[in-house]
Amino acid sequence: MKKDEKAAQKFQIEIVETLSNIVEVNAEDEQDALMKAQKMYRNEQVVLYPDDFIDTKFNIFQ
Repeated sequence: MKKDEKAAQKFQIEIVETLSNIVEVNAEDEQDALMKAQKMYRNEQVVLYPDDFIDTKFNIFQ
């Protein structure tokens, strides 16, 4: 191998996309509000779409 040639290596790259949407819930306190929002999300009453895109990050693992 010539001095100016580098051997190919494998890298693991994590691609993270962030979607965000604000929902309003009626609740007795913050904990109750979080639980209600989580339940709505799990039950697909709140769905995030490509229009809700905020950011993309690339993380490298070696």
